[in-house]
Amino acid sequence: MSSDCSTCPVCWREVPNELIAPSEAIGSSIKPLLTVNSRNWAPGKGLCQECLSRFLRVHERLARAFPEFAEQERKIVPTPLRLDAPERYRGRGVTIAFIDAGFYAHPDLTRPRNRICRYVSVTDRARLSDLAAPNPSSWHGMMTSVVAAGNGFLSGGLYRGIASEADLILVKAGTGSRVRHADIEGAIRWVVRRRERYNIRIVNISCGGDYQESYLTDRLSQAAEDAARAGLVVVAAAGNSGHSPHHPVLPPASAPSVITVGGLDDKNNLEFEDNEMYRSSYGPTVDGLQKPEVIAPGIWIAAPILPRTPTASQAALLSKLEHANDAELRRIILEHSGVDEDLDSSSSLAPYLLRNIIWMKIRDNNVISGHYKHVDGTSFAAPIVSSIVAQMLEAVPDLRPWEVKLALIQTAMRLPNVPVDQQGWGMVNPRAAIAKAISMRGANSRGGV
Repeated sequence: MSSDCSTCPVCWREVPNELIAPSEAIGSSIKPLLTVNSRNWAPGKGLCQECLSRFLRVHERLARAFPEFAEQERKIVPTPLRLDAPERYRGRGVTIAFIDAGFYAHPDLTRPRNRICRYVSVTDRARLSDLAAPNPSSWHGMMTSVVAAGNGFLSGGLYRGIASEADLILVKAGTGSRVRHADIEGAIRWVVRRRERYNIRIVNISCGGDYQESYLTDRLSQAAEDAARAGLVVVAAAGNSGHSPHHPVLPPASAPSVITVGGLDDKNNLEFEDNEMYRSSYGPTVDGLQKPEVIAPGIWIAAPILPRTPTASQAALLSKLEHANDAELRRIILEHSGVDEDLDSSSSLAPYLLRNIIWMKIRDNNVISGHYKHVDGTSFAAPIVSSIVAQMLEAVPDLRPWEVKLALIQTAMRLPNVPVDQQGWGMVNPRAAIAKAISMRGANSRGGV
């Protein structure tokens, strides 16, 4: 390392000494946030100006909008803050099409303004009223769409997606929990035909085909290529088979023009040094292509619980018990008899024992609150990237699909101890990707980051 440079203890980059903020420049208000989220930083140390600016932004946004967040015991950090996505861009004027097994019109998408422009099914008859009825196929598409474009209505705005003002097209391509190869193809072609009518710019596909095949002969992959040629940015989940010997990337994620997204485990904090890979699939594909191109958080993702289901009732009860005092616990459990069998049978235990049971159930069921839980899978990493693309297209409306992909990979940050074939070009960097997109257009863009 040059004597004119130092290593930042937070991001571990080598930067010129003049870009290192000394310890005395770090205000006492952000030191707790630094201490919790960066195990290699300690009071008395400096850090680079970029990391200092990042922590100042996160602290200001949390303190201003969600002061109670600091008092929570289980803190799932909102995705926009973990990725330092700029607040200025929220996908305004951009429509994202989601292809999934089923959907639900969640309040984070419909209130105060209903941003669902169209709902259609390529497998059976679809009626708009179907979105109001929770069923076994609804939860996955509800989660992927809200992770990308939810406004956090049921959390007071805390757990919003990065593209929280984008419009949505919901395309059902499954029956029950089954999504077939040919149905994903049909859904993509439906979107391509109607892209101009609904101003669709992005297609998010958090489901995969049934088998591997060359994109030269596979109809699903060819549909994805046709969509990119038509001006659509196609984003697909890599899959969750990184632990298997063959870790296959299935169509449409294996198609060359698709932005394929793998999963990152960022430990639900703001530090870079402890980042690891999630168990996402990776290439080379049957055509020898490197996949994924980029990675994004694939675990510890806040997502909505499907309303009016036993899971929702249990989460609401656990959340209520978590915030109740000891004298209220037994009464609350008795008032909600039948919601949770374990709690019913334990209602006569001492409060401290009940607390242990409640805490374990919250942990084991990934409960954040009565409305949200944390989930994992590249199904949720993909919509995070789709939401960043929506920011880029809001900033630079005439950006072309290949330019979006180029900006994402040129600004991604590689994990230092992970093989390149698993992570592609690395972790997405929203702020830098938007800045890169703006630099491609200069005066024709809508401003800076």
